[in-house]
Amino acid sequence: MATEREQAQKKIEDYLRSLRSRLRGMSSETSREIIEELRSHIADKVTIDGELVAQKVDATLAALGSTTELASQYTTDDLLLRAEASRSPLRIMDSLFRWASFSGIGFLVLMGSVFGYFVGFALIVCAALKPFHPYAAGLWRLPDGEFSLRMGFGMVPPAGRDVLGWWIVPVGLVAGCGLLTFTTRFALWCAREYLTSRPPRRQS
Repeated sequence: MATEREQAQKKIEDYLRSLRSRLRGMSSETSREIIEELRSHIADKVTIDGELVAQKVDATLAALGSTTELASQYTTDDLLLRAEASRSPLRIMDSLFRWASFSGIGFLVLMGSVFGYFVGFALIVCAALKPFHPYAAGLWRLPDGEFSLRMGFGMVPPAGRDVLGWWIVPVGLVAGCGLLTFTTRFALWCAREYLTSRPPRRQS
């Protein structure tokens, strides 16, 4: 019986060791806190009157999921929290890519953020390049009725019309910066809602 309990305890330690090895990018303190909290959670599930019940170990570990999936979610949570603190678009996108790897909602937020950042940066770049390409850069209306935001490289669209002219400079800068700010706030709001609405993994 003692051997069975020892084997069960070894399964728990192997699981936690595997999880720790996958918590890359986290501080050692954060990683240690996660492991200790999870160890306490597992102990609550598999002990009765202070005694480890070997039969409960496999079911408890299975309910937690694979260490790869669990580590990915913990790492994503940590990245989202750090992204909220820094508000860096690069850090936000890094965390969103991880979130999207296991969540449909995360994927939608990622796609919306990619679009917002792309258009915002494109507007700013177009405004900045207008003085260097005054006759080609701008928002153009093409003969087929479509609109094209052009940076000034290449030929001027035949029969096209520069809709804003020099107004692209103030409009592009204001709209671009506004879109970058909105996208950042939108991504952080979605991340905050995800973190507050999802129950902690250790309570699974």
